[in-house]
This record gives sequence, structure tokens and C-alpha cells, in this order.
Amino acid sequence: MAVTVTAGNLVFCSMLGYALAMLEFPGKKILFALVMGMLMIPGVVTFVPLYILVANVGLVDTLPGLILPFLVTPFGVFLMRQFISDLPRDLLDAGRVDGAGELRIFWRIILPLCGPALATLGILTFLGSWNSFLWPLVVATTEQRYTLSVALALYSVGQNQTNYGLLLAGATLVVLPILAVFLVFQRRFIEGIATTGIK
Repeated sequence: MAVTVTAGNLVFCSMLGYALAMLEFPGKKILFALVMGMLMIPGVVTFVPLYILVANVGLVDTLPGLILPFLVTPFGVFLMRQFISDLPRDLLDAGRVDGAGELRIFWRIILPLCGPALATLGILTFLGSWNSFLWPLVVATTEQRYTLSVALALYSVGQNQTNYGLLLAGATLVVLPILAVFLVFQRRFIEGIATTGIK
């Protein structure tokens, strides 16, 4: 689940960020204002309406019900838009002169330059999705759909006592993938943070 959510955020947030940063279309400012407005709304406020929507569509206790609501996040769109808007527009003009369409410009020119931003977004999205507890606890109703954090919380606590050995062993297993992702993308993540304030 966390890998799919991360991949979706990397693709869709970068696409929308590219459109908001480099393209001109009607309603662009309104769309960006909506993204900014969604950043200001706490997730707790949208939790119940989102669950009702997922339940009405019939996605409760399914993998799409766990994944689809989080494939695009306002933070990811904002991060990618800010990073892409700092890239020189001359690169786009050069691609258009060579006859490349917008999709090819995005995949061949823009996306390779967004390594630090993509690494930052990937680490933060993976971390948030991997540690997600409340949404999987509510949406997943069978054991087959439980995430590791939900299963750990439900199975390590008995009726009268907590099994600390199981809890600590499970917590170690939950932390290992996060450490692996950070170690793999550490250099790009630090580059993304270091170049944030540079114009």
C-alpha cells in the first residue's frame, strides 16, 4: 500500500505541479488557490466525509479504498509546483522548438531535473503512508487488509495485558523499511533541503 501511494504521489503530484508551474490555462489561479486551501484544512475535518464517500462507492475493506484517497496530496502538489517553477523556461522552449509535446517535455526534460524534490516527496509520502493508522483501522475490517501498524496494535495488546516482546519485535520490523528508504534516498533528500532556499 505505501509503495503504491508513494508512486502515485510522485507521478500525479509532479504532473499537476508541472501544469501549475509552467502551463497557462483557464482557472489556473483558482486551482492553485484550491490546493492552498486544502493545505489549511486538517485531515480530521475531512475524515468522516471521505469515509462516507468511500463507503458509498463500495470500497470499504478493499485495497483501492485504502489507496485511492491518498494518491494525490496538496502538500505534494505544492512542493512540486514550487520546485518546478524555479526551473528555467528556456528548457521548455528548446523542447518545443525540437518538436516535443508537453508530455514528452515533462518526462524527458522536467522530471529528470526534479530528483531532489521527488526524493523529498517520496520519503515524506512513504513515511506518512507507512505509519498511517487511523484510516486503515477504520476502512480495513478484515485481517487480510490490515496494515502492519494496525495489526501490531491489535495483536500485541491482549484483554488483560500487553505482550511487550511481540510489540517491540513488531515495532522493529515496522521501522526497518523506513530506515532503508531514507538510507537509499539520503543524498537526494539532503540536496532537496539544501536547495530549497536557493533561487
